[in-house]
Amino acid sequence: MEPIHEAPLATDIASFRSTTTFLPLENQMNFIICKYIYPARDFTLKSGRKSPFFMNAGAYVTGTQLMKLGEYYAKAIHETYGDDFDVLFGPAYKGIPISVVTAVAYAKLYGKEVRYCSDRKEEKDHGADKGGFLGSKLQDGDRVIMIEDVTTSGKSMEETVPKVRGAADVTIIGLMVSLNRMEVGLGGKVSALEEIKERYGFPTSAIVSMADVVEHLYNKECEGKVVIDDALKAAIDKYYAEYGVKNA
Repeated sequence: MEPIHEAPLATDIASFRSTTTFLPLENQMNFIICKYIYPARDFTLKSGRKSPFFMNAGAYVTGTQLMKLGEYYAKAIHETYGDDFDVLFGPAYKGIPISVVTAVAYAKLYGKEVRYCSDRKEEKDHGADKGGFLGSKLQDGDRVIMIEDVTTSGKSMEETVPKVRGAADVTIIGLMVSLNRMEVGLGGKVSALEEIKERYGFPTSAIVSMADVVEHLYNKECEGKVVIDDALKAAIDKYYAEYGVKNA
C-alpha cells in the first residue's frame, strides 16, 4: 500500500483526495479528527510556522478514547508494515501514551507482544531506570516502529532518530502518524514524510491526511458545530499555498 504522502497536494487542499485509508473513513474522522482539530490564530508549531489550525492529540484522555486510538494505530501499522517488529517507539511527550496504548492494542488484536519505548526530555540520573529512555530498553537486533501524533516539518524525527540508532544496533522499520499535514519538510521541497524517508531510509505513512480532514469537515457539522467554515477554509488554503507540497 502506498503511503498517503506520495500523492501531490494542490494549492487548494480540498481539490486533493487521499485514496489511502486503513479503516472506514467516517469512523476515522469522527474519532481522530472531528473532536481534536481546532481553529487557531497564528498558532506557532514546533517547526516555527504559524498555522491557522492545529491537532491537539493531547485531548485523548479517557480510557475509551485511548483504547480506540491504540486500535487505529495498531490496525494501520499491521496493514502497512506487518508484524515483524519488536518495539514501538513514541517520542516524548505525546508519543509516550500513543506507544503504550498501541502496544496494548497489538496484543489484543493480533496476539503479538511488542515492547514500548520512549525518550526522556531530560536524562534521569538515579534509580533502576536511569538514563535517557523509559519503558523497554532498546537492544541490538530490535526492529522498531516509530510512532507519532503528527509530523509537520520532520523536526521531531531530526531529534529522535539519532537517539534511537545511537542506543543500540536497531533497524527502524517505519514511521506511523495519525495525521499527515501534507506540508513541505525542513528542506522546503518535498513533504515532511517524504523528506524523513529520504533522509533516514525508512518508509512513512499516516492514518488520515489533511485533505481528508478538509473534505470531511468543510461546512459540515461535527458534534453540533461547523469546525471548518469559509473563513478557516480560506486561511487553510492560504497556508498551503505557502507550505503545502505543490504538484510536480
